Amino acid sequence: MPRRSLKRVGRILLALVLLIAAIIALFDWNWLKGPLERKVLDKSGRQLVINGDLKVKLGWPLAHVDAAQVTFANPTWASGKQMLVADGVAFSLDLPKLFTYNISLPEVELKQPVLVLERSGDGRENWRLDRQQQVDNSHIRIGVLRLDQGRLTFDDPSQKTSIQADIATANAGQSPKQAAVADAGILFDARGQFKGFPLAARGSGGPALALGADSAPYPLKLEATLGRTWMKVDGTITGLLSLAAIDMHLALKGDSLAQLFPQLGIALPETHAYGLAGHLGHDDHRWRYEKFAGHIGKSDLAGTLQVDTGGTRAFLHGELVSERLDFADLGPMVGAQPGGRMQAASPPAMQAGQRADQAVPVTVSARAAAPGLRVLPNEPYTAERWNSLDAEVKFSAQKIDRAQELPLEDLVTVIKLRDAVLMLDPLDFGIAGGHLDGTITLDGRQDPIRAAAKMRARKILLGKMLPTIKLADKSIGQMNGELNLAGTGNTVGNMLATADGKVAFFVGEGEVSKLLMEKIGLHLPEIVMLKISGDKIVGIRCGVADFSVRQGVMAVDTLVLDTEVTNISGTGTIDLAQEKLDLTLVPQTKNTSLVALRAPIHVRGSLGNPDVGIDTAKVAARGLGAIALGIVNPFLALVPLVEPGPGKDSDCGRLVTDAKEPPRKIAKRRPAGVLASRLQVEVAHP
Repeated sequence: MPRRSLKRVGRILLALVLLIAAIIALFDWNWLKGPLERKVLDKSGRQLVINGDLKVKLGWPLAHVDAAQVTFANPTWASGKQMLVADGVAFSLDLPKLFTYNISLPEVELKQPVLVLERSGDGRENWRLDRQQQVDNSHIRIGVLRLDQGRLTFDDPSQKTSIQADIATANAGQSPKQAAVADAGILFDARGQFKGFPLAARGSGGPALALGADSAPYPLKLEATLGRTWMKVDGTITGLLSLAAIDMHLALKGDSLAQLFPQLGIALPETHAYGLAGHLGHDDHRWRYEKFAGHIGKSDLAGTLQVDTGGTRAFLHGELVSERLDFADLGPMVGAQPGGRMQAASPPAMQAGQRADQAVPVTVSARAAAPGLRVLPNEPYTAERWNSLDAEVKFSAQKIDRAQELPLEDLVTVIKLRDAVLMLDPLDFGIAGGHLDGTITLDGRQDPIRAAAKMRARKILLGKMLPTIKLADKSIGQMNGELNLAGTGNTVGNMLATADGKVAFFVGEGEVSKLLMEKIGLHLPEIVMLKISGDKIVGIRCGVADFSVRQGVMAVDTLVLDTEVTNISGTGTIDLAQEKLDLTLVPQTKNTSLVALRAPIHVRGSLGNPDVGIDTAKVAARGLGAIALGIVNPFLALVPLVEPGPGKDSDCGRLVTDAKEPPRKIAKRRPAGVLASRLQVEVAHP
C-alpha cells in the first residue's frame, strides 16, 4: 500500500478513537441507571435505587464508578426495609474478573452510610446477593472499605448478638488542607450485645478498612467491656473479615476466666478475679497469647499459651508459671463456693480447758468453717464444656502462700484434657519437706463424672507437718503413704461422698517430744518435771494410719503411734458424705505414772468444726474414787490415778506391711480429687 494510503488509514483510525473517546466523555451514564437497577432486581430479587448521578470512568484493568443517593433493599425476611442508605457510593471495579463471573471491588468508599448487616436463624445473610442469600460465592468481594462517617449495624438473633457502631473520620472538623495532610483514620463507638453479653467499645483505626486477606495490616486500637470482662488491644489485623493474621498487645480483666467461654468457645477454669497482659498473635490455624503476665486473685501468673484450630478439635498447649501462688486461689478450680477462701482451721482446744498447743491435733479442715457449714467443695464442674478442646498445659508454682497450718511448699503439674477426660498427670505438691505426688483423673464423658486418684506421700518430715503446734517441731522422722480412691459425682464433695478405696500412711523410726506424749497421756507429774527440767526427745518405733474407705466412710483399720514412752491406738470413722468425725484415741503409757488422768480422747463433730476432748465421764469416775478412798486413807487416794503402764510395743513390721497392701477391688468405682488427698493426709496423721 502506498505511503499516502497508510497515512489516510491512520488518520481515519485516529479520528475513530477520538470520536469514541468524545462519545464516552460526553455519554450520560445516567441512561444506564434503569437497566442496571432492573438487572440487580432480576438477579437478587432486591431493589437498587440510584437517586443521584451515576458517573463512570473507564480504564483497564479497573473502572471507577461513582453513584449519589443510593439505596439497596433488604430481603423480605430481614427486620428492616433497607440494607444500605448512603449519600454516595464510589468504587473501583476489576474488569478482568467480570469475565469469570466474579464481582471484585478493590476499593469502596461510602459517604455517610447507614449499613445494616443481618443473619437469620436459618443461616441466611443479607449481604449475599442470590435470591436465598445462602450461596457462598454470591457476595461482593471488597478489598478496602473507606467510610466517611455513618452507622454500621450487625444483628444475629440466633447468637443473641446485636451491635450498632457509629463511625466518624478522625480529622472531622479540620480544614481541607489539614485533612489532606493528616489522614488520621476513623473513630468508632459501638454498643449492644454480643452472644447475650452487654457490649460497649470505643477505638480508632486506619482510614481504610482492610477487609481482604491479602490486604496490608490494618492498625486498630480498641477498649471494650463485654459482660464483666474488660479488654484493651493495640496492634494490627490483616483481613478484618477472615482474620488472616493478628499482631497486637492484648490486656484482659474479669471476674473469672470461665466467663470467656461464650466468646472463645474454649473451656477455661473457674478462677478469682484476674488481670493479664501480653502479646496476641494469629496466623494460619494458630493463636498464641505469649509472654503474658498478670495475676489471678492474689497469685501472680505468667507464661505462653497456644491454640491450634486445624484439627477436629482445638488443642491448647503451653506453660504457666506462678512465683507466688495464693492457696486460696485454687478454691474455685476444685469447686469451692464462690467468694469463699480456702484456708486451714486452727486446731481446736480440748474441752478440759487446754490451750491449742496442748490439744491433740487430729484434723485440719479445708476451710475455716462455722458449725454446720460444709467445707468440702460442692460447686459443680461444667464437664459438658470439656469437649470443646484438648489441652496439655504445664503449671508450676514456685512458692505457695497459705495458712500457717498447711505445710504446702510448691506445686508442679501437667493439665491434660483428651476427649473430655481431664487429668492432672503428674501432680506433685511439695509438702513439709517431702512430696505428695500422683495422678488424678476426671472422666467427663460420664454423668456423673467418674473420678480416680492415686497419690503417694514420700519423705514428709514430721517436724513440719504441724507448724502451729509448738511441741511438734521437735519431731524427727519421715512419713510415707499411699492414697487410692474411687468415686463419682459432679463436685469434689460428691466424689468423696461416694469414694471407695484405701488410705494409708506410715512412719518408720523417728523422734518426738516427750512432753507432747506425756500431755496426750495426761501424766501430771511427768508434765511438771519436764516443764521444770526441760523437754526431752523420745524415739518413735513406728506410726501407722490405715483406713478402708466404703461409700465415703473412712473406717480405721489401724491407727497407732508407738513411742518409747507411750503407745497411742485409735478407732472410729470419718464420714465424708456427712462430713462427720467419730474417732477415739487411747494412750497407754509404757512406764508407771503416779498421777495420770488417763482417759480416751474423742474427736467428734464436723470437719468444719471438730470437737476434741477427753472422756470426762471416766476422768470424773476416777476423781470420785480417789476422793472416796482418800476419806478412808489418804494414801489410797492415789490408787485410781496411778497409771500402771500396760502399754506394749506394737508389731511395727506387720502393721506397716498391712498398710502397704493394695486396696481390695471395689466394683465400678473411681477416685476423688486434689482436696481428697490433702484431707486424707491431714486427717490420717495427727
